[in-house]
Amino acid sequence: MSYQFITNLNCNNIKDKSVLIIGSGYMAEHYSKALSKMGIKDVTVIGNTKNKVVKICKRYNFIPLWGGFKKNLSNIKSKDLVIIAMPIPLLVSTARFLSQLDCKKILLEKPGDLYAKSLEKLEKETADKKIRIGYNRLHYPSFYKLSELIKKDGGVTSCQFTFTERIHKINFNAQPKTVLARWGISNSLHVISMAMKLIGMPKKITCIQENYLPWHKTGSVFVGSGISNRNIPFSYHADWNSAGGWGIDIMTRKNAFRLRPLEQLYKCKKGTTSWEKIDLKKSFPDVKEGIAEEIFLMLDDNSKFDLVTLKEGNSYIKLAEKIFNYR
Repeated sequence: MSYQFITNLNCNNIKDKSVLIIGSGYMAEHYSKALSKMGIKDVTVIGNTKNKVVKICKRYNFIPLWGGFKKNLSNIKSKDLVIIAMPIPLLVSTARFLSQLDCKKILLEKPGDLYAKSLEKLEKETADKKIRIGYNRLHYPSFYKLSELIKKDGGVTSCQFTFTERIHKINFNAQPKTVLARWGISNSLHVISMAMKLIGMPKKITCIQENYLPWHKTGSVFVGSGISNRNIPFSYHADWNSAGGWGIDIMTRKNAFRLRPLEQLYKCKKGTTSWEKIDLKKSFPDVKEGIAEEIFLMLDDNSKFDLVTLKEGNSYIKLAEKIFNYR
């Protein structure tokens, strides 16, 4: 992974690309803003509600269509990229429908689905398409910089991470019960996926769940440990009934590094106890981090870097099913 590359994106060679966004909610707004800042003008946004779609497109001078994507797709020319920014329960079915049309590149919002079997089936059905999952935090400048510093130090010796959720921030009225019941996949996988990308997937893992919430029956306290397939020991802890947030600590033989918050990177030199903040650059400072980077990597045919595949996304969901004891 190249920090230099991801923080100096040259969008000149993709400005003439065309993009279709399906969805008009929170993430559709962020994708639209990123596309506008990147200078990509040929953008169409499809949503169910006229007011929401028109509002987004008026802000960025894009083409609005409403009434659902199935109704409108026949009137749209083939696009270089389709971004599916819909509620989680609709992601796979929408991707499956689009894959039957002339859509070569599809960016599916994270986590792709709530069930591993669903992504596994989609992967088999769409082998001839480039479908990737938008784990935008895997493309944070902080993540790329940390990856380079780890390599410079000779690799990771151990890792610990936390995915305590700030449940007071959840809009329960906007989330289906199915999404809330698997909140570890819906949301916590953001930080879990970052940790796994840094150390490798577990070859051994012990998972403990305690307590519960009315909307999350399998637990509210999650503690565990294991060894990754790169022989790196790791542990994790999360208490959704308490205070805190997301974070990752990485140890090497020379330094300790911390992503907390995930957008920021800190270093503690061996033999000291103080944390020093590492300055980071951004290609698009006023865009939600990782979003423009994802779009670029999908549209730039010469890029050496890739996003999360359906197979990789499936492995993350299977891991979350163990951590959270989902059946």
